[in-house]
Amino acid sequence: MTRIFSLLLFFLFCFAANAQNDIVVKGTVVDINTQLPLELATVYFTTVKDSTIIEYATTDKNGVFRINTKKYDKPVLLKINYMGYQPYIEEQKGLLESKDFGKLYVLENVNALDNVVIKSAAPPITMKKDTLEFNAASYKVRPDSNVETLLKQLPGVDVDNDGKVTVNGREVTQFLVNGKTFFDKDGALLLKNLPADIIKKIQVSDFKSKKEELAKQESTSDYSSINLTIDEKKNKGYFGKILGGYGSDDRYESSLLMNFFNNKRKISVLGSSNNINSTGFAQDEVFDNMGGGRNNSSKNSGSTGSGKGITQSNLFGVNYTDDWSEKLAAMGSYNFSNTINKNESKANQLSFLPTGNIITESDAKTRNENTGNKANFELEYKIDPTTRLVVAPKLNQSRSNSDSSSSTSSVDENGDALNESTAKSYNESNNTSFANTINFNKVFKKKNRNLSFVFDNNNSKTDSDGFNQSETIFYQDSKPDDLRNQNTKNNSSSDSYSADIEYTEPITDSLRIRFGSDFDWKNEIKDQKTFDFDAATQSYSDLNESLTTYTTSRQNSVSPKVGVTLQKNKFTLNLDSKTSLVDFDNYSLYLGKETELNKKYALPFATAQFRYKFSRSKNLTLKYDYSSTLPSASYLMPVANLSNPLNSIIGNPNLDPIEKNTVNFNFRNFDFRTRSGYSFMAKGDYYSNDIYATSVYDDSGKRTTSYINISGTYVVSVGGNWSQSIKRDAHVLRYGLALNGSYSFDKGFTNAVMYNAKSTAISPKIYMTYEYGEVLTISPSYSLSYNETKYENYNRDASSNVLHKINLQTTSYWPANLIFGNDFGYTYNSNISGDFKKDFFLWNTSLSYGFFDKKLYAKVKVYDVLNQNQSATRTISATSIRDEENTVLKRYMMFSLAYKIGNFSSKEKGQKRRGGERQEREE
Repeated sequence: MTRIFSLLLFFLFCFAANAQNDIVVKGTVVDINTQLPLELATVYFTTVKDSTIIEYATTDKNGVFRINTKKYDKPVLLKINYMGYQPYIEEQKGLLESKDFGKLYVLENVNALDNVVIKSAAPPITMKKDTLEFNAASYKVRPDSNVETLLKQLPGVDVDNDGKVTVNGREVTQFLVNGKTFFDKDGALLLKNLPADIIKKIQVSDFKSKKEELAKQESTSDYSSINLTIDEKKNKGYFGKILGGYGSDDRYESSLLMNFFNNKRKISVLGSSNNINSTGFAQDEVFDNMGGGRNNSSKNSGSTGSGKGITQSNLFGVNYTDDWSEKLAAMGSYNFSNTINKNESKANQLSFLPTGNIITESDAKTRNENTGNKANFELEYKIDPTTRLVVAPKLNQSRSNSDSSSSTSSVDENGDALNESTAKSYNESNNTSFANTINFNKVFKKKNRNLSFVFDNNNSKTDSDGFNQSETIFYQDSKPDDLRNQNTKNNSSSDSYSADIEYTEPITDSLRIRFGSDFDWKNEIKDQKTFDFDAATQSYSDLNESLTTYTTSRQNSVSPKVGVTLQKNKFTLNLDSKTSLVDFDNYSLYLGKETELNKKYALPFATAQFRYKFSRSKNLTLKYDYSSTLPSASYLMPVANLSNPLNSIIGNPNLDPIEKNTVNFNFRNFDFRTRSGYSFMAKGDYYSNDIYATSVYDDSGKRTTSYINISGTYVVSVGGNWSQSIKRDAHVLRYGLALNGSYSFDKGFTNAVMYNAKSTAISPKIYMTYEYGEVLTISPSYSLSYNETKYENYNRDASSNVLHKINLQTTSYWPANLIFGNDFGYTYNSNISGDFKKDFFLWNTSLSYGFFDKKLYAKVKVYDVLNQNQSATRTISATSIRDEENTVLKRYMMFSLAYKIGNFSSKEKGQKRRGGERQEREE
């Protein structure tokens, strides 16, 4: 806890020191002729030397602007832009102290001739209510650049080495083109493939749910959304990329991406096939689809490698968006996927007991194949200017098969054998699901008065057929060995429906109240039949009653709710509360015995959120949540799950609902002038009632597990980061540091003895990127993960682990048409057991050359040059330590060709898109 408080004090100190350089500039923008204030005029400061934006703001309904900024001791220009008015420009010697400019007068553009086009300078930044809009023509990038390169030029926007985009320190989780989804909302395809020179505007706003969007309510999210508006003159055409490659060990990759634009209509087609662990559609500029081609892109937390097994992947998809009429817009997509994963793993696990430990060694060989078809559609109908209806159905169908063989053996801490098991299994399953969302929203004439209705349904069915042969031997008691040769058939279905109706009534301009109700219906059926092999008939015909179960679960609830929003210029307060009145009925048939468990609950929920904006780029969020969650039927019903010979699980019908309290604190600050910013977060989860698994081991190491309620457990986490960007001519330097930490307290029962586990985790990271124009990029980084868990009532006091990761990425674009990329990483795992290698190097390299005006690229790539890649992990929990190693992709060399296609129509041919700072306006 001392470390956590020290970190908090450090960030408070930084905030206090930073605040000493803050100044406030304010004034009022008015029409020189009418003397009326102008709302939503853009006011901003730029440097005289190179027109770099220092800070900006917009005027309120009284024409008043207020800009919080840092001191600046060089000449600056104060600029004001407002549609239909002449630009206002005033030079200042610097920004050295707070100042009130008083009234600033602007003059309306007046021309005696009608329909005259007047040339005027477009402002690089405009604020429109809650939307920040960048004029793309004001930011220069090379002609063949993509959207990602353009975003990097915008003030306050950062794109890290993993492709994560943040604006003013807030992560962007949704990317749209002309207000519509571009294949995927996360933007990976868009950033790498959409040409920058067709973009007219970049609009940044708070991310909103569909319900908030339709109701025109403020966002309750801490994330941002980016909408890219295509230049009307270039909204007809197509672009895409075709890639194919083949290499050593029969490694291959291929991909196709084509996009067709025709005003409102957009059609995208993509396809991908490879056997190098790229299950999605990735098009890295240097490494293309190379699985793990970027060391730090691995999402496998705590891993010293890049995933489990080797995957062969095939993908095809089509995306369509169009406005069928002025009132009806349509979006749809279809995706086909097929993946085959093969893996061999081994693991060592130390399980803690009050009287001694159990050591288990295991290995497994698996093959999993999944084939899926997904179809999504969305229709948005504007019934009238105040009423909208959105219908979004989704249909998924998938089938999978898995084949595995495994073996395990366990000994006690003295080395005496406890048990040994071998197993082979094969399983096939089919799943079909249909989901649909209907959003209806009515906006009334009175501002903020609104009626919304949301209906959701989700219907799914799964059938599986599995075969299992296993042999388990027990050494320490007279328990008979467990021998199985079985066929298990599972049939399950789930049907859920929910309705949300809510009415919002404004009390004043800033205060409004919401009330309504949620209605939920859910029904689940699980039917499992297991048959033993009959040697006489050579068929699986003997019903095994101990492994045959039938359960149903039905849950109906009505949840009246009320909420209040207080929205001022600087802050927003949201209070929400509801109580769910639940009928929870469960039924089981097991070993000829019927059990009914019918309960009624009144579950409270409450949320309070306070958001304060010190300035446009400095904000604070506080949030509190109280929630109650019902235990699932498998936790409640007294039905034994005997599928694992070494662990029998049975439910507990006396379980109470989970009660959880969560507190969140977030603070972000970004300085446009210095392109630096920092953020701090803290979160606490306290369980006044949680559900834990409790196990009892017999003399042979076999477990019997059930569930109990435990109170008083909690998790506290804190984190912060700071980053800076410096630009001098062609030189750009970005660097930063991040620190995350957590502390958790767990407790439970093993062999009927209560244990306590106190875990601490600290993860610092330092990173840097240097860019020299369009010639060179160098990105070094270092991260460390430290985990320690201290135990009570075990014969082991503590366990810890330290993981070091060093990475260096370089990309050079010189000489012309040549791209040379390297990604070098070193990983060291300090405390992993001696059966696993503690460290390894992973070096990937790529060399490509562009032909035909950089439309065709020939590449040679080598993955894992040193042939050292590995995947070894250590997982420390409250009851065990587990070291595991899995198959990973090893060294291969590949040659590939990539061809870029693109053609956009333009009314102004010959006019350069980038570098211009003038645009036409009809006055």
